[in-house]
Formats: sequence, C-alpha cells, structure tokens
Amino acid sequence: MQAISRRRLALALIFITPAVWAVNALVARRAPGIIEPHMLAMLRWLLASLLFAVGNHKELWLHRHQILADWMHYLVLGALGMWVCGAWVYIAARSTSAANIGLIYSISPVLIVLGSALWLRERFSLRQSIGVLLALAGVLHVVLKGQLSNLTGVQFVAGDGWLLAATLAWAMYALLLKKWASPLGASARLAVISLAGALINLPFALWEISASAEVFLTSEGFLLALIAAVLPGFGAYLAYSVMQRELGAAQVSVVLYLAPLYTGLIAWLVLGEPLHGYHALGLALILPGIFLVTRARS
Repeated sequence: MQAISRRRLALALIFITPAVWAVNALVARRAPGIIEPHMLAMLRWLLASLLFAVGNHKELWLHRHQILADWMHYLVLGALGMWVCGAWVYIAARSTSAANIGLIYSISPVLIVLGSALWLRERFSLRQSIGVLLALAGVLHVVLKGQLSNLTGVQFVAGDGWLLAATLAWAMYALLLKKWASPLGASARLAVISLAGALINLPFALWEISASAEVFLTSEGFLLALIAAVLPGFGAYLAYSVMQRELGAAQVSVVLYLAPLYTGLIAWLVLGEPLHGYHALGLALILPGIFLVTRARS
C-alpha cells in the first residue's frame, strides 16, 4: 500500500512540478523595479543552499576536505548554473516574455544530449538527430517571432539573447556534472554548488547596490527571492528526485514536455501576457524534438 501511495504521489508530481518550475519565469517577470537580477539570484541560491544543507550537514562535514580540494569545480558549476542561468535569466525577463523563457529554455535537454555525443562520446542516433533539428527550428521560430521569411522585419529583443546564452550554459553545467565525479550525494552536492553560485553573484549584487539610488532590498524583493528559492529551487529539485526514484528517467522526461506549456499558460493567466501563433508553432516543433531526443536516449 505504501509503495502504491509513493507511486501515485510521483505520478501527481509529473503534472505539478512543471508548474513549480514555471514560478521562476513569473518571479523573473515580476522582479524588474523591485529587486535587481544579481541580488535576486544571490539571495535565491543562498537560501536554497541552506535548505539543501539542512538535511545533508553530516555528509557535507564528512567530505569537507574533498569539497575544499574541488573548490574550482564548484565555482565553475556555480557560475554556469546559478549566475548565468540565474541572474542572466532575470536580466532577460526585462525585455522578453515568460512564454519565451519557457520555450527557449526547454531546448536545454536537447543540447545536453548533443553535447554528450560530441564531447563525452555517448551514442547519438538518427532519430535523435531529427529531434535536435526539430527543437532548434522551434526555438529559432520563437526567437524570430515567426518571421523566418523576412529577417529584416524581425524586432529582436536583448532578452532572447540572454536566454540563449543561459540555455547553453545550462547544457554545459549538466555535462560538467557528469564529467566531474563527486563523493557527495545529489542534494549535498547541490548545497555546495548553490553556495558557490551565491558567492559568484555576490560582487555583481554589490555593484548593483552601489550603482542604484534605490533601496537595495525591500520586503517584496526578499519575498520574490524566497519564493524562487523554495519552489523552483529546492521544491522542484526534491520533486524531481522523488519522480526519478519511483518512475525512472523515461517517464519523468514527460516533465520536459510540459514545462514550456505550463510556463506560457501560467504567464497568460497570472501576468496577462499574450500568446501568439509563433509560440504555438514553436511549441509544436520543440516538444516532438525533445521527445525524440530523450526517448531515443532512454
């Protein structure tokens, strides 16, 4: 009976977790004028690090010497995963929509599989190649706002460029996690990486404070950082771990297909952001692409 309950919880989380991840796009869109991007990223990952460390403090203390020996690895991972994929996403949200954040970011698993094939020499099939092309075409369609035949008429926004850079950084982050072995469990390792990411963001956050005449942290700004830390940071990661344990990687990959859809719909409902035809066509290309890449791999 207990095993059945755990499986039911894991199945429910498949439909809940994408909504939790989508919260970060909403926070990003809400943050401008309330809290600066590097301050938001720094606080988010500092709080998330504390949450991850609470249940893993014994493991962290046991491996403290190895953690110190690998400090450069953690700083690189923190820079990629919590600075570029943290503050840069919040910078992007100043000029692009939450729907674009969800759709462009959704290509990251495709890039991870492609990078694994090219760099880590993992197998890569024809079916996966077709998936990569479909996903890339979908993202290109979204970035160009459907104006593939009239590039001169495209109104490019800086936010989409920041997002593309963050997506590439996330793929590199995932590849380095594979390449650099660690004695730490997943949660304990993430506690250290999150702390490293907070430290990387700190000097940029201090620069934001010195360059702005506004109050550097309000109660609303701290609340946004807390929400980002607890839900799309700590909560989504725990949910993903439960799903992996109970269902396996193949079924959990469904979350990748739902995340951009949830982000667009929640942004439409909560923020009133419009959805366009190019979002729908981009989604129709990206989701089958992710499916072909991840299913073929699993």
